[in-house]
Amino acid sequence: MKIVLVGAGSAQFGHGTLGDIFCSAALSGSEIVLLDINPQSLDVVHQHALAFMAKHSLDFSISATTDRKAAFRNANFIISSIEVGNRFKLWDEDWKVPMQYGIHQVYGENGGPGGIFHALRIVPVILDIVRDAMEVCPDAYIFNYSNPMTAIVTAVKRAFPQARFIGLCHEIGWLTRWLPRMLGIEKKYLHFTAAGLNHFSCMLELKDTRTGADLYPDVLRKAHDFFLHEPGYSDLYEEFLRTGQISHSEKFEKESAGKPSRFEWADRALVKFMLENYNLLPITTDSHFGEYLSWAWDIVDHRGIMDFYDWYKALLTSDVEHEIKLETSERVVPIIEGIIGDSGHEESAVNILNDGLIPDLPSWLAVEVPAEVSAKGVLGVSLPDMPKGYLALLRNYAGVYDLTAEAVIHKKKSFVIQAVLANPVVSQARNVEAMVDRMIDQQKKWLGYLR
Repeated sequence: MKIVLVGAGSAQFGHGTLGDIFCSAALSGSEIVLLDINPQSLDVVHQHALAFMAKHSLDFSISATTDRKAAFRNANFIISSIEVGNRFKLWDEDWKVPMQYGIHQVYGENGGPGGIFHALRIVPVILDIVRDAMEVCPDAYIFNYSNPMTAIVTAVKRAFPQARFIGLCHEIGWLTRWLPRMLGIEKKYLHFTAAGLNHFSCMLELKDTRTGADLYPDVLRKAHDFFLHEPGYSDLYEEFLRTGQISHSEKFEKESAGKPSRFEWADRALVKFMLENYNLLPITTDSHFGEYLSWAWDIVDHRGIMDFYDWYKALLTSDVEHEIKLETSERVVPIIEGIIGDSGHEESAVNILNDGLIPDLPSWLAVEVPAEVSAKGVLGVSLPDMPKGYLALLRNYAGVYDLTAEAVIHKKKSFVIQAVLANPVVSQARNVEAMVDRMIDQQKKWLGYLR
């Protein structure tokens, strides 16, 4: 196998993904190519990888390059995690400039006008990556970790329908953390089905694998008390301010398990609202889920969202020394193993073209669904009976992705304006064109292609 890591100079992505690959006996002997536009950061990860392989006597070959087409030659699998520009500086602009023009968006990364501008910057770069892959290694699987996920996958599949392009997100991991503790049942005995759009997904079904019993009523009954005692990001940020230490959230959750949170429904007020009004458990927290809803501004825990952002920014911009660890932290390697080993196993969440998987949503839209992984590839599971109320929320946002893809592919500012006007979180029209012009001027390096 030849595996290419795009964006490997990122210390977190490069080290973490290498650790995942090095754990795999099925991938032993593979060629790994590290690719990045920053030769200095790329060399750091490359040298760490060489030293780690020598120390642990691992049977892999590894190289590093800034030449994308050379890296892709004869590739079987491409794993991509990139960002463009200064991530947090641009995120601040995506979030706060629309708010200055009177738009109530709660986060500005994936949904709302901020998510549109984020997509307008990153999708052209990812289309260039996929274009090179389709020329050099058209049969390779391409796994994307970049956000905004739904906008990216929708646009890529529109421009390159034949691309084996799959979006992966670790947000589904919240269920594997929450449910065992909430129900007092080991993870291996729980089978859940979740679906929707990326970061806008809910658990639809939960079964006990030993008895087949429906456990969703237990979730609805126990969720309230559970989340009142589940530490949130405001607690984590308070700990950071008190100690100056940037703890990883999983470590903090283990240390804080069972202790009452200082912040009631911290970053989960919207989770509470969805449980009470839709009988559905979102698979994520307010910051993400609230990006897609017109009324989220009135519901969400604003402090929790801001505390998470500040903690996350501190975490990713800190001088924490990243290292390679022999542990599997993401799902991409088990998926690759499933493809080459024809496993037939179910993957709980992938982002792929809908194409009838959720019949009430457009076929051209990327959806987040479970999938079967085998030698045939990553095949989504059909979900014909989604709850009507939830489907209505999902449909409200679909047109935004259509217009965003069209804006990128055709380089038209008018589609950007229409995408913003179609966005559920936008309730004022008069200043939209002025806001779009301001963003294009401010981010001209990335958005100057729009006419």
